[in-house]
Amino acid sequence: MAAADNVCRKCLLREMAEAVDLAAAVKEYRERLPEGVRTPEEPFEQRLARCKACTELSSATCMQCGCYVEIRAARVDVDCPMGYWPALQN
Repeated sequence: MAAADNVCRKCLLREMAEAVDLAAAVKEYRERLPEGVRTPEEPFEQRLARCKACTELSSATCMQCGCYVEIRAARVDVDCPMGYWPALQN
């Protein structure tokens, strides 16, 4: 089996063994966001669950906007480009 065959297309960064350093950086980024900017834990996990079910997710990346979904979901002022979850504040 070729290495490309082992890529997890429907995974988040935190689930991809080859992205451990990047996943840690994203986790740190989220933790450093000010409380008023950081999405609370429950809505954050709900957003990621919706992203995981989306056909536009490929290797932790939203194919509609090109972002890592964990970074996009981390901020309250950002919405899903497919309309699956809204910004929590304007």
